[in-house]
Amino acid sequence: MAIDGSKFKAVNAHDRNFTRGKLEKRIQEIDRSIERYLTAMDTADRQPADIAEARTTRLKEKMATMKVRLEQLKEIKAQLDQVPSGQISLTDPDARAMATSTSRGLVGYNVQTAVDTQHHLIVAHEVTNTGSDRGQLAKMAKQAKVAMVASDLQVIADRGYFNGEEIHACEETGITPFVSKPMTSSAKADGRFDKEDFIFEPETDEYRCPAGSRLTKRFTSIERGALIHRYSSSDCPRCSIKDKCTPSPYRRISRGEHESSLDAMQKRLDKKPDAMRIRRQTVEHPFGTLKDWMGATHFLTRTLERVSTEMSLHVLAYNMKRVMKIIGIKELMVAIQA
Repeated sequence: MAIDGSKFKAVNAHDRNFTRGKLEKRIQEIDRSIERYLTAMDTADRQPADIAEARTTRLKEKMATMKVRLEQLKEIKAQLDQVPSGQISLTDPDARAMATSTSRGLVGYNVQTAVDTQHHLIVAHEVTNTGSDRGQLAKMAKQAKVAMVASDLQVIADRGYFNGEEIHACEETGITPFVSKPMTSSAKADGRFDKEDFIFEPETDEYRCPAGSRLTKRFTSIERGALIHRYSSSDCPRCSIKDKCTPSPYRRISRGEHESSLDAMQKRLDKKPDAMRIRRQTVEHPFGTLKDWMGATHFLTRTLERVSTEMSLHVLAYNMKRVMKIIGIKELMVAIQA
């Protein structure tokens, strides 16, 4: 299976979605507009009487409109303080602003799919209003495993799904994940040794650095609910290649609770270099097809429940057309009757 998510637009314009930052910006803009109108009214008073009256009347109407809008925004702000998600969408209350490859992003839903690599059928799907894919891997993989009635399953996903806890959860249920690792090392970007240059030795629970020194476990902490082990060596101040390693007095290596699962997965990826190519060929085409069918507006219904039903109908239509291509209409009719 290849697993991926894609953002679909909801029936909710950008201007009708609010976050705290956007609200503050809108309120400031209205305050500045009112100040400009007041200044313009002072200027209008110095004009001839007939012109001054016309301008003053028009400016008062604009100010009244701005004040009404300001009160509306303050009401929305009060509601926003009670919403855990930090967002309010006025047209579709379940839609959320999500980042995309474009600078503006969109207000919509994140649709997750699991597509089989042989026939490109959508085996499992789910509509979410969570913009990130990081917590979706195990859930989607388990749904696909149940749908396929498979005792063992391989799933491929891009770096947006890279999460030690999710990958470990897959392995515990007989699912073998292949997820590419994000390239976010600041050390490597600065031309210094990356964490990958430090070899972990599970027998001794130590790291071996490029200079040959041993980094032992110094302490353990919990960060954002995850157990993190810290390793370092006392040889760092005397190391001849320290400038290639760290600008700090000591180089510390962090190891997560499920790092062994990540190490095992990286070894699998090294032996399967075409995994990400297979993922792109498998899962991106169905998304493109569905969005083409749905048109520029994407979803037509509102709220998560109705949008989920709408997407299920699209997925059903897509799978029906795929099966017709694979086995033909006659064989499909026979299978349905059986």
